Amino acid sequence: MLTDRIKDLIARARIVSFSSWEAHPAASIAIFQAAEDARVYLTDENYAQIEALSPQTSSLIPISQLLRDRVVEIVDEARVEVFAQFPHITEPGGGLYPPERAEACWRDFWHYLRPISYGLAGGYAEYTSAEGLKNMQALYQELQVPLDAMTVGLEGIKAASLRRIDASHHAIVAPYFDHLISQLKSFPAHHE
Repeated sequence: MLTDRIKDLIARARIVSFSSWEAHPAASIAIFQAAEDARVYLTDENYAQIEALSPQTSSLIPISQLLRDRVVEIVDEARVEVFAQFPHITEPGGGLYPPERAEACWRDFWHYLRPISYGLAGGYAEYTSAEGLKNMQALYQELQVPLDAMTVGLEGIKAASLRRIDASHHAIVAPYFDHLISQLKSFPAHHE
């Protein structure tokens, strides 16, 4: 059962911000913001509109679309990586037990890739909100989320994503993942 505090933190743990995206017109930002408000990935129509409004990011849009289209398999590969490093994490006494905790974790993986895909489509590698991250950190502490496993999962998302992208783009794309990984690594671990 989620407490009112946890529900409030979930609502405020929005880790993406478009406030510094000066290179985009308001109409483009509105498209990103609408997707973020609905907590969904951009649609092909959204991508076409963004590309028309902000052609400077057109080279990254196909990569963002690819990640969106392959999110299920990317998250599945990241989950395998978590189990490889933490084989008992979903068993009684593990950080992702009971099963609802594990499901919330895998959902977070899906949501980690979403703002990364926004950052790519917008051409901003630093797409996070300090306030949203602060709330996410508080939420993770409140729920005693195993940060080491979440970090491994996010690194697994990066690795699985890069495997699907032409090697010539790795240096361009990696910072979008590294930015969120470094933010998550800065969260203090909870102590039991």
